[in-house]
Amino acid sequence: MLHFEDNLTVLILLVFLCITFLQSALDKLIDWKGNLGWLKGHFEKSFLKNTVPFLLVTIIIMEVISGVLGIWGIMDIVHYNKPNIALNAAVVSCLTLLMLLFGQRVAKDYDGARTIVIYLVPAVLLLFFLEMSMW
Repeated sequence: MLHFEDNLTVLILLVFLCITFLQSALDKLIDWKGNLGWLKGHFEKSFLKNTVPFLLVTIIIMEVISGVLGIWGIMDIVHYNKPNIALNAAVVSCLTLLMLLFGQRVAKDYDGARTIVIYLVPAVLLLFFLEMSMW
């Protein structure tokens, strides 16, 4: 079972993911036209070129879900000592990052893909720590 005082690493990783995803979603919403234009150019030579607006909405939704689940997970750990929602946050965060990684690879933006992996590592570590805490 997860104990608040013994799992500050989990809480810090959750805060990291909340900041990452909520800021990213907010940026995409505030600068919708700029992001959409950039992404259309980014994917113009790929099979995803006609789906960019749908994919952008999908990513924003996934980022918001990841961030909100992260906040909820933090509250559940701090107040109830339960890691279940945090585990869901970690899973959704990993899926979101894998979606972003897929897009970067399809666009042949290998530097962008490498950057996504930098975010994926803490998300996978969080998933690992939470899975271990549930045994």
